[in-house]
Amino acid sequence: MDFELPSPAAPLKIGTRGSPLALAQAHETRARLMIAFDLPESAFEVCVIKTSGDDRSLIDADIPLKVIGNKGLFTKEIEEAMLAGRIDIAVHSTKDMPVAQPDGLVLNVFLPREDARDAFVSVKYAGIADLPEGAIVGTSSLRRRAQLLVKRPDLTVVEFRGNVQTRLKKLADGLADATFLAMAGLNRMGMHDAAIGAIDLDDMLPAIAQGTISIERRVDDLRARDMLAAIHNVQAGQQMAAERAFLAALDGSCETPIAGLAMIDCDQMWLRGEILKPDGSQVFTGERRGLVSEGAAMGMELAQELLGQAGPDFFEAVQAG
Repeated sequence: MDFELPSPAAPLKIGTRGSPLALAQAHETRARLMIAFDLPESAFEVCVIKTSGDDRSLIDADIPLKVIGNKGLFTKEIEEAMLAGRIDIAVHSTKDMPVAQPDGLVLNVFLPREDARDAFVSVKYAGIADLPEGAIVGTSSLRRRAQLLVKRPDLTVVEFRGNVQTRLKKLADGLADATFLAMAGLNRMGMHDAAIGAIDLDDMLPAIAQGTISIERRVDDLRARDMLAAIHNVQAGQQMAAERAFLAALDGSCETPIAGLAMIDCDQMWLRGEILKPDGSQVFTGERRGLVSEGAAMGMELAQELLGQAGPDFFEAVQAG
């Protein structure tokens, strides 16, 4: 080991958002580093950074993300703090991350993936099929909205922003009959009982990278590079290479309903992808199977296949709408 380990006198500073889920993810990262290097908790400092996406007035107003910005809403201030040297690493939900990082930063460390599926949450109904005609479903996800409307165009979908606790409270207050959350987030917070159950992948393919924690660092921080290498999960990295290549080739953003999931069995990968119109009026799906080592290439090829099916104006029409 040719670098100095952090200590209580000079702790490694971990940047994160302040939601309960974000903190759970930062604490998981800290715990893995503590075990890998036999360090005490005091050798790390968890630094909470408020991002634009955490603005209370925007959450309470249920303003759609596409109106106020994109994925950078949840990362900009954290990345600025890292570039300024106020934090050493940043812990993110990978599904919130743009496919390209700012100059000077790199995102190439991933923790073992949790359950990637979506969760159905309701205090009244057992599943999507049980929702009566006209039932109100709350979600801030364009992907979930579109996927739901493909199967149930008779439902009413309303904007539902906020962290897990906020959305559960809105549901309990009767603002909607059902909502969707990520199984991964519920599991990481010990709240899996909040879900009626996980939604089958054939009914709702998850967001790109859903269930995966990623860790960002400065390119020139070699100590962070070497420490993070000890907790990197190779399989999660292989899945992200395929899924994020798929997303990058589609030029996806929070304005675009895109879903995808890479599953690995030994040296084989099965990559599924989907693009949709926000109103559920059109959906294009495809898949690729091949060697894990070909994941990134499969992601790009699958994106091109779906773009070919949808036509050259598909995303322009989506974003204009």
